[in-house]
Amino acid sequence: MARPNGRIAGVLFLVASAQFILGLVVAEALYSGYSVADNYISDLGVGPSSMAFNSSTFLFGVLSIIGAYFLPRTVDFRGLTVLLILMAIGAMGVGIFTSAFTTIHGVVSLMAFGFGGLSAIASFKVSKLPLSAISVILGAMTLGALVLFTGGLVTTGSLTNSEPPASEFFLGIGPGGMERMIAYPALIWLTLFSGHLIALSEKQETPK
Repeated sequence: MARPNGRIAGVLFLVASAQFILGLVVAEALYSGYSVADNYISDLGVGPSSMAFNSSTFLFGVLSIIGAYFLPRTVDFRGLTVLLILMAIGAMGVGIFTSAFTTIHGVVSLMAFGFGGLSAIASFKVSKLPLSAISVILGAMTLGALVLFTGGLVTTGSLTNSEPPASEFFLGIGPGGMERMIAYPALIWLTLFSGHLIALSEKQETPK
């Protein structure tokens, strides 16, 4: 009997990641004078770039939630499913509550970033080497960068300030650069994990 659930989940995660990355590129192009280093990612959620950024971020969350629905039918690890759903809810929240909603935006951003990193680390239980090791490394990179980013905001008193700060915690790449060091490893992991799910589904469907 065919088991397409892994393929469906994998394709959804892959499309979610790809369209978000492309949406980010488009939003950066539409935002005149945007600095990858000095501007927050969420600055793209306001102004002429808002439609591209907010819609792709929200869609990322929607596709990830649907993908998480099919995940338990492919891998037996409920904890990973929960983490992915929480990540997706956070992403949807970022698409709805722009940086103008300072406190709520901070909470949903933390959900998306934090649970994205935790999902990557947790996925080692349902994958084999070398993917399991790569997943842990990418998840640790996301969480490590999140700690540095948060440390920079706290030490500069910028948690409730929309003005991008300068801090040694950003390691010379600015708040925007550090935010990308949070987001990109998790996106890379989700792309790799989507391929793993598709391959796993094909293996399950192969007659023995």
